[in-house]
Amino acid sequence: MKRGFYLLLTFSLIIASCSSDDDSCAETVFFEDADGDGLGNAETSQLACTAPDAFVSNSDDNDDTQALANLVSETTNNLPAPQEGGQGQPISGEFTLFDLDTGEITTDANDWDIAFRATTIIVNGGVSQGTTDEPSRTGNAAAYIATGTMSDITSVNTSLFVQDATDALAIPSGSDEGWYNYSGSPLFLITPLPGKILVIRTSEGKYAKIEILSYYKDAPTSPDAFVNESRFFTFNYVYQPNNNITTF
Repeated sequence: MKRGFYLLLTFSLIIASCSSDDDSCAETVFFEDADGDGLGNAETSQLACTAPDAFVSNSDDNDDTQALANLVSETTNNLPAPQEGGQGQPISGEFTLFDLDTGEITTDANDWDIAFRATTIIVNGGVSQGTTDEPSRTGNAAAYIATGTMSDITSVNTSLFVQDATDALAIPSGSDEGWYNYSGSPLFLITPLPGKILVIRTSEGKYAKIEILSYYKDAPTSPDAFVNESRFFTFNYVYQPNNNITTF
């Protein structure tokens, strides 16, 4: 009789031990990722200790029937960036607005990401500096300058983003302060600084990286400030078209 009692007690302890182990698992909500893009569907979830197959921890997918779109890699040639004044005279002139989501110049005062006037580049986020013809900031775009090549910059550091302010631009202006060097006399050349990549958060909350190649029309290999027309940007860019993806 005692032997049976001890066997039953041992069996009960084993069950209790297993139950204790099971209770130590903190279950988490996981969301179905039917299209395999790493983003979950908020409408289909499951509690589990670890992610079941085809489930992920986020619920950021707006369309779980469509996988991630491919990165967009393009070159923009001869984007005009005219300016009036300068050299001690008041500066004015419309900025050229560019939408990274479409890869085109736009005239929409609200739907743009970055804008160009001479060597100044602004983003559609923050506040205006109050210069003549400067557009209002209506979006949440931001930027920072990363050091490296386009192939080196494979992800976005979201903690580095800043927006335009009254006392400083997200992409600093001035020689050797941001994206370019001004040689001064006798060449008077504007030259993109090597290893400076502009990383942009667009107004729609997506990401892009930009490498400025030239400030002169048709991007001559050896520009001459007295011969080649300036204030024409040529740049490479890579655009991440997917929501909540911070890699390139």
